[in-house]
Amino acid sequence: MEGEHRASQACSSQLPSGGAGGESPGGGAPFAGSSGSSTLLQADVLDLDEDEDDLEVFSKDASLMDMNSFSPMMPTSPLSMINQIKFEDEADLKDLFITVDAPESHVTTIETFITYRIITKTSRGEFDSSEFEVRRRYQDFLWLKGKLEEVHPTLIIPPLPEKFIVKGMVDRFNDDFIETRRKALHKFLNRIADHPTLTFNEDFKIFLTAQAWELSSHKKQGPGLLSRMGQTVRAVASSMRGVKNRPDEFMEMNNFIEIFSQKINLIDKISQRIYKEERDYFDEMKEYGPIHILWSDSEEDLVDTLRGVASCIDKCCKATEKRMSGLSEALLPVVHEYVLYSEMLMGVMKRRDQIQAELDSKVEALTYKKGDTDLLTEEIGKLEDKVECANNALKADWERWKLNMQNDIKSAFTDMAEENIHYYEQCLATWESFLTSQTDLHLGEDSEDKL
Repeated sequence: MEGEHRASQACSSQLPSGGAGGESPGGGAPFAGSSGSSTLLQADVLDLDEDEDDLEVFSKDASLMDMNSFSPMMPTSPLSMINQIKFEDEADLKDLFITVDAPESHVTTIETFITYRIITKTSRGEFDSSEFEVRRRYQDFLWLKGKLEEVHPTLIIPPLPEKFIVKGMVDRFNDDFIETRRKALHKFLNRIADHPTLTFNEDFKIFLTAQAWELSSHKKQGPGLLSRMGQTVRAVASSMRGVKNRPDEFMEMNNFIEIFSQKINLIDKISQRIYKEERDYFDEMKEYGPIHILWSDSEEDLVDTLRGVASCIDKCCKATEKRMSGLSEALLPVVHEYVLYSEMLMGVMKRRDQIQAELDSKVEALTYKKGDTDLLTEEIGKLEDKVECANNALKADWERWKLNMQNDIKSAFTDMAEENIHYYEQCLATWESFLTSQTDLHLGEDSEDKL
């Protein structure tokens, strides 16, 4: 009982609110390893062929939408009336609003970098004011992500955009790249703000409120180099030993992540390829219409027909441009964000396994009496609490993440379908109008001939 009480106290700050142990944030059923659950997990994953090894990999610099994470879903279980009330009033309870804008270039004798303005508005009592404005550079965001992973090793931290883009050697000070990164950083912070646990992290608060010199001072207060090196060595040693008996539910979770990663990466590659082909098609279309105009100057009898074709091509070209914009702003960033999420999930599983591996090594040492028995027993007790905290936090956050992922993916593909319908209807109406005008023209010419 003492161990359980100790674990409960230690885990209280790690678990997403609304979920404990294996329970979902909405009070739903725990993520358990019951029979058939592995099949259900695989059924959730996008089903595509896996033999697309020859696909081109394009740069991931498609624009990212300014959108927050989906608000938590209504609970699937009526077990908790408190949770139901909480989620029903979720829109009214939002008390932290973050905007990332106004990128600004800075040139020093050593380096050139971009900072972004972060405006925070809040009604939370723990903040000294209701509004803050600071500027942050990319490495500050990296620091925040690292601190969140350090404090909450088995919570699913939102991904940051990649630091570099290799394809085509895109200039990282190019306006399009800067805007793409700004939108991604905006989304990153708002994902954290919407998370039931991460939103109350002290480092997150400091990131949003501290001036540059204060943030720099706070960074230096972390563990020293030797301490960090020691932690790294222990983590590597644990990963080398591996986990002997990973619980079934985490085996299934790991299998889901591997399959999800394969499929979402494939979707990302194909989507990028389609976008590139659409852009090539659009560039050809822009040259195609004017040729008909030039031709009409030397074909007196075909002037109306050729100019009509040119007009249709121009209208379809504009519709194609709008469709490409929708693709680059709606589908591509959502898909690519979940490519990055799949990498984050693998890191979460690795950190969970490292914690368990450390416990396994201590249990093995006690079994073979490799050291002070009393000390080992005490360490094992603490590690058992740590493993329980890690497992409970991951199980609760896993359910929340899956709900968000499913909503994001469904919404992205629904929007794409609606955009495609509108595009093809617009092009169809354009060409049908042209055919009608040509039919009327021929009927008029026939009537004149009879007269």
